[in-house]
Amino acid sequence: MSTIKIYNTLTRKKEEFIPIEPGKVKIYVCGPTVYNFIHIGNARPPIVFDVVRRYFAYRGYEVTYVQNFTDVDDKIIKKAEETGMSVEKVAETFIAAFVEDVRALGIKEADIHPKVTEHIPEIISFIEGLIEKGHAYVAGGDVYFRTASFAEYGKLSHQNIEELQAGARIEVNDKKENPLDFVLWKGAKPGEIYWESPWGQGRPGWHIECSAMSYKYLGETFDIHGGGHDLTFPHHENEIAQSECLTGHPMARYWMHNGYINIENEKMSKSLGNFILVKDVREKYAPRVVRFFMLSAHYRNPINFSDELLQQATNSFMRIDTAVRNLKHYLSSAGSETVTDEQMQRIASFRQRFIEEMDNDFNTADAITVLFDIVREVNQSMAGSTLKRELAEAYIALFAELGDVLGISFGEVDASVDGPSDEEINALVEERIQARKDKNFARADEIRNQLQELGIILEDTPQGVRWHRK
Repeated sequence: MSTIKIYNTLTRKKEEFIPIEPGKVKIYVCGPTVYNFIHIGNARPPIVFDVVRRYFAYRGYEVTYVQNFTDVDDKIIKKAEETGMSVEKVAETFIAAFVEDVRALGIKEADIHPKVTEHIPEIISFIEGLIEKGHAYVAGGDVYFRTASFAEYGKLSHQNIEELQAGARIEVNDKKENPLDFVLWKGAKPGEIYWESPWGQGRPGWHIECSAMSYKYLGETFDIHGGGHDLTFPHHENEIAQSECLTGHPMARYWMHNGYINIENEKMSKSLGNFILVKDVREKYAPRVVRFFMLSAHYRNPINFSDELLQQATNSFMRIDTAVRNLKHYLSSAGSETVTDEQMQRIASFRQRFIEEMDNDFNTADAITVLFDIVREVNQSMAGSTLKRELAEAYIALFAELGDVLGISFGEVDASVDGPSDEEINALVEERIQARKDKNFARADEIRNQLQELGIILEDTPQGVRWHRK
């Protein structure tokens, strides 16, 4: 069997994945700053790394998956001031909203979801260690990281520290020794939320939190650190500097970054005002389709988002979904015959091709192409009535197996879809069948129209009537 290869942002090349501890993989993914509902750009990292996590588990690894919540931040404080809510209430509200959105998108809960506000002692201890080693300094009520003390600063984003210094925007800040120095601890402004520290009342800077929490839960060096491409610099660059200056060891072995989502070929962001919230997308499209759309491109490539492209993704998704529904329906009339070794080898070959694509830097786009090849084969077999029950069941199991790796169930009814229950639909279908037997075609047509208005499509097939939701 082939080995998993990962494109490492640190080295800018694909590398064979070799875990620190055999059979185990430790993953840290930067989570949201919880001050608003997430847009579809925010949803891409959770989907991407959920698949990475699922695939490692599929390949037999024991996975520890950590994703943090930034629950205190300038943006959260501003939202609290605007709404009259407390900082804690703002964070609690939007953590709940995040969980609702990602669950709908089929994303498994992380093994550990650390919050910044629950790790202040660890963060303070981390900063104290950096000060003791000369990598950080106190300036007033603030603490800054001394960037020049880390000779490898810029190695993740592949930027030279002298060039970074030359291009740095000089802030009006007399406290900093160097424009590239960044804050580890912020002294509290009047009225702001704060914690007591050796440097006075304040709160953590953004970059330090992930270093402290990943260190606590995954150790000095862990396997994979992930996040969006926009976090490469400065966030992940600063994490590396802090962590490696404190421990003297690499922070992570592999750094993975997913591409942007664009709206009309322009990067989506809240600052540009061109963002689309996940909760709004979910009202128009089935969550399984949104996830399928995200995985139809390689995770490192940018995705252009539009209603037209979502509709194309819907049509593509339905090709697979309909094939699985047809397979399940086909079972009711399929003949019974033992599956041959040759047929099982054919199924095994599809599985192996899927694995090879996923081993190649988690190439979900080409892995989905394998699913379409399976669809083509089963459709041809069903059309020729050559597909026997045992083989149909084997293909259904294969779709379930590979779909679970992608986090997508095929041939199922979306739980979020409103409308009549399956039992109500089946009752109407049976009534229509009886009406046609009784030659009451007016009533049969009336039922078909009624179901169509409810978003239910009927198909009269040689094996009988089947239905699916739009």
